[in-house]
Amino acid sequence: MSIPLIIVVVYIIALYAVTWYATKLSKGGIVGYLLAGRGFPAGIVAVMVAGLAIGGASTIGVAENAYRVGMAAGWYNAAWAAGAILVGLTVASRYRQLECATIPELFERYFDVSGRIIAVLGQIVIQIVITSLQYVAGGAILAALLPEVFTFESGMLFSAVVFVGITLIGGYWAAGLTNVINVIVIYFGILLGAVLAVKGIGGFSNLAVSLPPGDQWFSPLGGLGLAVIIAWFIVMITQAYSTQAVVQISFAAKDGRNARLGYILAGIIILPVGFLSAILGIVVAAKFPGITPAMALPMTILELNPFTAGMALAGLWAADVSTAVGLLLGSSTLVVNDIWKRFIQPDIPQKQQLIVSRVTVLLISLLTYWLATSVLGIIKTLLIGLTLTTSYTIVLLFAMFAPKFCKRGSAFWTVLIGIIYLAIWQFVPAIRIVPHPIYLAWPIGLIAFFIVYFVDPRPSKIPASR
Repeated sequence: MSIPLIIVVVYIIALYAVTWYATKLSKGGIVGYLLAGRGFPAGIVAVMVAGLAIGGASTIGVAENAYRVGMAAGWYNAAWAAGAILVGLTVASRYRQLECATIPELFERYFDVSGRIIAVLGQIVIQIVITSLQYVAGGAILAALLPEVFTFESGMLFSAVVFVGITLIGGYWAAGLTNVINVIVIYFGILLGAVLAVKGIGGFSNLAVSLPPGDQWFSPLGGLGLAVIIAWFIVMITQAYSTQAVVQISFAAKDGRNARLGYILAGIIILPVGFLSAILGIVVAAKFPGITPAMALPMTILELNPFTAGMALAGLWAADVSTAVGLLLGSSTLVVNDIWKRFIQPDIPQKQQLIVSRVTVLLISLLTYWLATSVLGIIKTLLIGLTLTTSYTIVLLFAMFAPKFCKRGSAFWTVLIGIIYLAIWQFVPAIRIVPHPIYLAWPIGLIAFFIVYFVDPRPSKIPASR
């Protein structure tokens, strides 16, 4: 058995051992399974947010981008870090105090049932897009790490099996505790890989002269341009406020203080990973010009000694595990809480809720695996999907900080217009007058929100004492 395979096997055993232990903590029925009994301390909140952030896009996707545009690709993670810190400073504590399980639940509580319906449909689409990307990255990692065992397709399938297994067995406590392992493995693997990859090519000075012609490799803006980087910050800050999988972590915190501190710590953890991954992508550009960009990071690590390669690629795969488990549980929470329990079986017993939740995880896994087979550019696909969160963030921020502008129809119409806009962007190229859809998403969302404010005479249901 090869050293990299041994490392992966040991890593999987450790994950499942922690998952088994987590079953002892997941008390309290469906709240224990989907929200960890609302018992996460700040440290677990931090690794949950960081684990969710540092996934396929933040490692494989960044290296893929860096292979073309240089070190500036690392700003993607910096944008995610900014989003986590801002959420911690502004709304994480407020979210926890609401005692909610999902964003759509909050929309019905503050607005109306139509707002809940449109919100859950959009949130499920967002999470399915992000989850499918984890399979793409997982397949690329395992195919590069163990080419004698995995193809790209079988690597995606194996990744899906591990993701689903942890989710089904341990629930949200398993996600939190396994992310402690994942974040450690991610940092150790990627940092070790970056240091040894640069050392192997003769240091940064030799790396610079070995790169293909171009001045983008170590430029702050690289081959991206300021408009693209600003778009990344807008998108990632926006989604941090309103993606179910991100916000659900605050709902699971012990209290507002732990939620706030956890998000701020998460931002600090997230920040360096993108630039470390970008270094690995740049090393590949010097050594292997002309390869498929998605294989950039794995190809670099394969040049290292077997132990280092195994640790580094295990770290990359850990990034996908950490993200996928949180996303699957977030999607399951949406289906159980906002569809099944709300509209199909309101009096569903706790035991049946757990069954529905686990079946949902299986069905969403099958769907996202199928979608993963058609995904190409990881970051491009992800950022377009996350643009949809703009309308959610607009509604939530007004509800939290300026409720006097909210009307009964604010949630439904703002989210619906956001969905329609993004669909038009995808299928009508003529409207693409800006470099990224996020630049129009905010003004269109705000216009829709204020039209409702002036047209809808019905006040929202936001409590005056909130």
